[in-house]
Amino acid sequence: MATRSTSVSVFLALVFSLLVGASAASTSASLSAADIADKNAAARGGLPAWRAVQTLSMSGKMDAGGNTRPTLPVRGVRAAEGVPERPKNQVQLPFVMQLKRPHKVRVELQFQGQTAVQVFDGTNGWKVRPFLNRHEVEPYTPDEVKAAGAEAELDGALIDYAAKGSKVELEGNERIEDHDTYRLKLTTKSGSVRHVWVDAHTFLETKIEGAPRRLDGKYHPVDIYFRDYRPVEGLKVAYVLETVVRGVPQREKTEIEKVTVNPKLDDALFVKPQ
Repeated sequence: MATRSTSVSVFLALVFSLLVGASAASTSASLSAADIADKNAAARGGLPAWRAVQTLSMSGKMDAGGNTRPTLPVRGVRAAEGVPERPKNQVQLPFVMQLKRPHKVRVELQFQGQTAVQVFDGTNGWKVRPFLNRHEVEPYTPDEVKAAGAEAELDGALIDYAAKGSKVELEGNERIEDHDTYRLKLTTKSGSVRHVWVDAHTFLETKIEGAPRRLDGKYHPVDIYFRDYRPVEGLKVAYVLETVVRGVPQREKTEIEKVTVNPKLDDALFVKPQ
């Protein structure tokens, strides 16, 4: 009797697992990449709400340190000889990021009483790096311009993707940490490819593929995790971003403390000083 009961239990468990698998497959098959992107837009506040956003300002703190590299983990900032090594303890640096359509970005980062500035005007970029004893305005390198141009607009990669000339494809389902997700392949108008993982229940982004980082002569894949979504004037915004460089044990966290929708941002903020 025990053997028969065990067999029945195993059989029922098998049937249940098959049904669950069939249900999940059916759900996945019933949603196209476009459907998932539409649900993502709705979950984040809706297309009309995001289309009404022309400027965005965010401030908070980002991790730096935790190694002996002489530069900060900020795009466009490179190592320089003769710069003292930082302590190995992780520190948090205050930052302000201002974004304006179309594709304008200004980042100010406070470090040891000095302010580093990076600006991209949608076509060209420039930077000032006083913590490297470089107080003059420097242009972005061609690689930095390419990387900045490939970054998403202020509303993210999936919002209004078709209007931006991008394409999305559903590559499958994947378990990311404790989330069931859809893995999407996003191809931009310029031809660059980025993967985005969307939570199968909330339809908010769980993770995106970042630009690879060159460390020790090799390029390492980068993943950026989105956490702690909060409502801001009808929109949903992630207040914590965690960057993981594969092969590097330490993670870099960006914590947003304040978000302002449609602040007045003068175009002069994004113009290269003479």
